[in-house]
Amino acid sequence: MNYKEILFFIAKCLTISLEEKNKKEIEHLLKTTEIDWDNLVKVSTAHYVFPALYCNLKHANFLHYLPEELVNYMIHITDLNRERNQQIITQAKEINELLLSNNITPIFLKGTGNLLEGLYADIAERMVGDIDFIFSKKDYPRAIEILTSNSYSKVSKDSYEFPQFKHYSRLQKENRIAAVEIHKELLIEKYADEFNYEFVVKDAQKINDIHFLSFENQLCLSIISNQINDHGMQYKKIALRNAYDVFLLSQKTDTKKAVKRFEKLFNPLNNFLSICYIAFGEIESIGFEQNDESKKQIQAFERSITDLKFANNHSKKTNLIIFSKSRLNIIYKSIFNKDHRTWLFKRTTDKNWQREKLVQLGLKKTKPNP
Repeated sequence: MNYKEILFFIAKCLTISLEEKNKKEIEHLLKTTEIDWDNLVKVSTAHYVFPALYCNLKHANFLHYLPEELVNYMIHITDLNRERNQQIITQAKEINELLLSNNITPIFLKGTGNLLEGLYADIAERMVGDIDFIFSKKDYPRAIEILTSNSYSKVSKDSYEFPQFKHYSRLQKENRIAAVEIHKELLIEKYADEFNYEFVVKDAQKINDIHFLSFENQLCLSIISNQINDHGMQYKKIALRNAYDVFLLSQKTDTKKAVKRFEKLFNPLNNFLSICYIAFGEIESIGFEQNDESKKQIQAFERSITDLKFANNHSKKTNLIIFSKSRLNIIYKSIFNKDHRTWLFKRTTDKNWQREKLVQLGLKKTKPNP
């Protein structure tokens, strides 16, 4: 199986608990095709859907088609992730109670929000990094103060930090499993006026005293996190973890209607839906508008998963473009913004940073390990 075949196989496996057509197709492939199991592990792990893959295969009673050693490994990883997610849920509820007791209402976002809400049949399905939540700009500084006064401290130990637009520096607490990101914005500045706290708070949901985005906004944020915040739009690739969330949320809301509410964000949102539709096997629940932009996106996506040499070169060029733009943006902001100017001065005069750059340029050797 080539990369495209294994990617589409994994994607369709993620739907077999709810899509009978894909369930029959996957069972046929398991019976008749020699699956590249090593590549399946590699690709599903890279996309952070390895536990979700196992849970769906288990639910469909397909595990007997897999090598026993692989099944045992999947069980082990999924059990570890379930245990981690249970700790994240406990920690998030603890934070929620702390903030509510101080008259601050957090809206939980992304993976943690999905876990608390009960989006997944098994909490082990989702691989989660940080606990993310957002507040009004009025409550933002108070929330930081409350958490820091309750033993949360910055993850970064640098004496200076880059001025963040979207969220405060990541926080951690001893004996708590996840870092915390306190958001004041959901998106980069270019799109922040269209999708922000004021927009999402209007129809936020509340379950057991915990607040979440509406299903429409959850779906949009799942796409935006990849397409815009992680530059997925430029790379022309799919992120299966985000796509799986989109698939599950497509069972709860009209995808086409959800993205049509936006102007600047419409094409990034609609384009991601288009490649989800292709990867998941043209399932009905993922609707999108077929236009010139979505056609171009599908073509670029198809090429990126078929021509791996092109995809590799495109990724390198995109990395360079993103890096160059970010550095130019820092310089531009430093001219007009004091916080950025202070950060840039401290960064460029940092002896450790200077040494690191000299090593990267080959002008200085790395220090030997003691």
